[in-house]
Amino acid sequence: MAPSLDFSNWWPKDARKGTPVVVKMENPNYSVVEIDGPDAAFRPVEKSRGKNAKQVTWVLLLKAHRAVGCLAWIASFFWALLGTIKKRLIFRQDVAMASEKLGKGKLLFTVIKAFLLTSLTILAFEVVAYLKGWHYFRNPSLHIPRSTDIQGSLHLVYVTWLSVRADYIAPPIQALSKFCVALFLIQSVDRMILSLGCFWIKYKKIKPRIEGDPFKSDDVEGSAYEYPMVLVQIPMCNEREVYEQSISAVCQLDWPKDRLLVQVLDDSDDESIQYLIKAEVAKWNQKGVNIIYRHRLVRTGYKAGNLKSAMSCEYVQAYEFVAIFDADFQPNPDFLKQTVPHFKDNPDLGLVQARWTFVNKDENLLTRLQNINLCFHFEVEQQVNGVFLNFFGFNGTAGVWRIKALEESGGWLERTTVEDMDIAVRAHLNGWKFIFLNDVKVLCEVPESYEAYRKQQHRWHSGPMHLFRLCLPAIITSKIAIWKKANLILLFFLLRKLILPFYSFTLFCIILPLTMFVPEAELPVWVICYVPVFMSFLNILPSPKSFPFIVPYLLFENTMSVTKFNAMVSGLFQLGSSYEWVVTKKAGRSSESDLLASAERESKIMNQLQIQRGASESELSELNRLKEQKEAAPVPVKRVNKIYRKELTLAFLLLTASVRSLLSAQGVHFYFLLFQGVTFLLVGLDLIGEQMS
Repeated sequence: MAPSLDFSNWWPKDARKGTPVVVKMENPNYSVVEIDGPDAAFRPVEKSRGKNAKQVTWVLLLKAHRAVGCLAWIASFFWALLGTIKKRLIFRQDVAMASEKLGKGKLLFTVIKAFLLTSLTILAFEVVAYLKGWHYFRNPSLHIPRSTDIQGSLHLVYVTWLSVRADYIAPPIQALSKFCVALFLIQSVDRMILSLGCFWIKYKKIKPRIEGDPFKSDDVEGSAYEYPMVLVQIPMCNEREVYEQSISAVCQLDWPKDRLLVQVLDDSDDESIQYLIKAEVAKWNQKGVNIIYRHRLVRTGYKAGNLKSAMSCEYVQAYEFVAIFDADFQPNPDFLKQTVPHFKDNPDLGLVQARWTFVNKDENLLTRLQNINLCFHFEVEQQVNGVFLNFFGFNGTAGVWRIKALEESGGWLERTTVEDMDIAVRAHLNGWKFIFLNDVKVLCEVPESYEAYRKQQHRWHSGPMHLFRLCLPAIITSKIAIWKKANLILLFFLLRKLILPFYSFTLFCIILPLTMFVPEAELPVWVICYVPVFMSFLNILPSPKSFPFIVPYLLFENTMSVTKFNAMVSGLFQLGSSYEWVVTKKAGRSSESDLLASAERESKIMNQLQIQRGASESELSELNRLKEQKEAAPVPVKRVNKIYRKELTLAFLLLTASVRSLLSAQGVHFYFLLFQGVTFLLVGLDLIGEQMS
């Protein structure tokens, strides 16, 4: 039902007191007497009789005050929202349009605009029809009156629209909605199976274990310990905010110094950042850490090209394993001792992947919602696939590879932006197994602004579709088992990378608003409400502290389907944006409050004593110049929010559909469309990450 504006049932009413009594007389000559309540002489005086006119007036004023206060709160919220829209869209104050290349997303934006204009036109007809009393045409088998019964051209147009809607528009929409609902149910079943697998793992306490002392040598001298040679790589590009804490964490790994080499792979094109990273490397080199700084003059292939260039060095041949950490990752000192031992006596093992944990997950609403998604990804998807299939997608960081597995699988290739998934699929096709360690956690960051998160998600969803086109022939012709091929094609790529953004965008952002104007193709309530809430509940189980955010999570995931769908189409058809790589902006938050402060104090001493002995005069003068610039640097300007046209257009489309749902008295549809439209509006105005904790 549509929301009622009657506030009279908000307060309790005076109930009639007294119990009905039936009295049966002994003399049958008397009939049965039924008394509704106490006798009038003994009946207590009603409270209302004791009230004078002044008291009644005060009670009415109090009730009116409560009702007006509720309406005022709702009005103030929408007034503030409209004020923000006016400020950002009309006066263009503190607004920067989203920088998109010409043609990128233009077709999708045009389609959404066409839907919006059509919906506004139909809404105008529906409002006029409702006010004129024509809304009795709600039966799919419409009775179209004769021309002699039709009065007025507008009435004729409306009745014609009802006929065309029932005969020509509703069937294709209903067919598409049934197809999307079927995909939705298949994906929901997959999520449920993964969740049951996770429960089984926890119930049976299944996890990879290390047998005995892995570092003890098999030589005659039993006291000797053998540590394999490990190469640690830190690829980075213009990571001014996080380079220091990342290098510091890696250089403090608990591993013999002569068995460890750290490669800092810097692709920065900013000379000031290059000198800062060089100084950090020189500081740890003076402390006895075996660390090397590498910089490419030409940045080809992005991260894949950087890793490929580093693996081509001759000294890499002396190392057996390679650990990879992105610039914002801070591994614990015992990371290598918890991961490398799993390779011993397991020659088929190619990868050991650790879990991510986030230092800024409680920073704002956006980071909280990301934490929900990533916790489910690691706790459920990665862990279940690792235990039962020995395969999952490499996350690109916080993992240890056997160098032999990389070489036999073809090494790093520059053909896609998801080089981590590419090497994982090729290694799986070559028979290598993977292990996921849910107990080994590495600190990192999640994007704190919607702009950075949007670019990251575009790369994460366009790359897999691009990779699917490239890997499909190799998967079909590979020698692995048929069920493994089916898992790769149907589950790993199609269901979780293609179907999910397709049905989410089509079902909740296009079909649902259209069904408000085409009631013959109406979606059932369980598709709109019950199943999505249940699936969201399953997604939140790995992070139970996020349960209060289940509704924002559901709405935000539907909102992000626009970006994911656009990226999926871009990657599948190899459009220009499918090979874009934008480095995710970091905030540089540390796991410990005093980490940066202690590093700063230490650098003041080390710069004078140790760096001077390891750096040339030109480098020292450049470092002094950079230090002066850093001290004289102005206060950073507040981040300017952007507006996104596709999200704003969809917001108005959903809000238009919510108005139409009021005319047809569909309460559940109204609330869902209203809240989803407001979420699209907040995201379109880039407000979702503004300290909304």
